[in-house]
Amino acid sequence: MKVREVMTRDVQTVRPDQTAQEAASFMLNADAGSIPVTEGDRLIGMITDRDIAVRGVAKGNGPDTPVRELMTNDVVSARLDDDVEEVATMMSNAQVRRLPIIDDQQMLCGIVSLGDLSREADENCAQEALQGVSQPGGEHRQ
Repeated sequence: MKVREVMTRDVQTVRPDQTAQEAASFMLNADAGSIPVTEGDRLIGMITDRDIAVRGVAKGNGPDTPVRELMTNDVVSARLDDDVEEVATMMSNAQVRRLPIIDDQQMLCGIVSLGDLSREADENCAQEALQGVSQPGGEHRQ
């Protein structure tokens, strides 16, 4: 099964010039801990609730701080035609709950979550992803 078959296509995004407060508001409304950062439709980063709290608040930045100053630039992403098993392994290795899906031009096409994998794919895929996400430690990436 390809990730394009299980991903969520309607994805809320933020621009790098928007504020941390706007990003946090989007996350609250979407009940998500991360949101893709795009310029046009091109994926350029991810911002997480942890980025806002640790890179932002802990360092004294306020709610008006631009997303570009807090976002993760080195984004782990998958391609539309990747197999869900590969994507689950990527999520596990990167220890992320949500993974952006891009096309060959780096354009954001959707996002896949642990929930998408557990509902739509083989149960082993979700278990694979969750196993890595649940591991303690590791470098925070997105």
